[in-house]
Amino acid sequence: MNNHLVLTPLEQGLNRIIVGQSTLIQQILIALLAGGHIILEGVPGTGKTLLVKVLAQLIEADFRRIQLTPDVLPSDITGTNIFDLNSRNFTLKKGPVFTEVLLADEINRTPPKTQAALLEAMEEMQVTLDGESLPLPDLFWVIATQNPLEFEGTYPLPEAQLDRFLFKLVVDYPDQAAEKQMLLNRQAGFAARRLDIARLKSVATVSEILEARQAVKEVKVSEAIIDYLLALVKASRQHPDLALGASPRATGAWLQTSQATAWLAGRDFVTPDDVKAVAAPLLRHRLILKPEAMLDGLQIDAAIASIINKVSVPR
Repeated sequence: MNNHLVLTPLEQGLNRIIVGQSTLIQQILIALLAGGHIILEGVPGTGKTLLVKVLAQLIEADFRRIQLTPDVLPSDITGTNIFDLNSRNFTLKKGPVFTEVLLADEINRTPPKTQAALLEAMEEMQVTLDGESLPLPDLFWVIATQNPLEFEGTYPLPEAQLDRFLFKLVVDYPDQAAEKQMLLNRQAGFAARRLDIARLKSVATVSEILEARQAVKEVKVSEAIIDYLLALVKASRQHPDLALGASPRATGAWLQTSQATAWLAGRDFVTPDDVKAVAAPLLRHRLILKPEAMLDGLQIDAAIASIINKVSVPR
């Protein structure tokens, strides 16, 4: 399957609605191809929820949204068995997790116990209710949004939960030209709450996305690239400013997203640039700075950049 027949129209459709976020959109497509879940972090009003809604519509995927608040219970996500007085039997009421694209809106505004309800689903592609394991759809993809942690009323995600997200993507403010185009679009009649009048047409199917994921796995990775990747991981674990380096799960995810990056670029082999391109979104939520480094004002993306600069690129 030619990636341009599916992914190029998808990228164009997203860029038409979500103005000024082309890099972010490309990173989301890499995660979609790699089959990994995403955290979108940004202040309110930057289009995070709209982006996910548009994406689900463009690929004809079943879509559910959970607005996470402090009073949301785990059963509100996974579902529960309800006793029917008429039939005298329990019937399963499935929660919103049983979908293809799940938007967990403001995930850091719900307590850790509720956040953990997504753990099994994200890792095992199944949900266990009353001892019965129920499979989730093949595409099952979680995109969580959160506001920056300095906002009041938030709960930091536990490390085990964070490591199950493939990417953490930062949604910045659009530049002035993009924001002007947003205003022009609104003046022309576009309304984020009325996607039905935005003339959005699906440009891919779920089965085509799943086929693309299989094609990504066939992208060649040389031994030199594997050694380069392992050297980067080792450097993260030995970095003087980091208390926690990349996990083995992160290593595998790094390889997979590098393959997806190469495939999206139309190549059947991975280059060092593919590896470097996904380093920041892949690592920024997995690495932990030492307290003294934080006091010195070091940012996690700067630490990642120093790791990339430290390791020699294979020739």
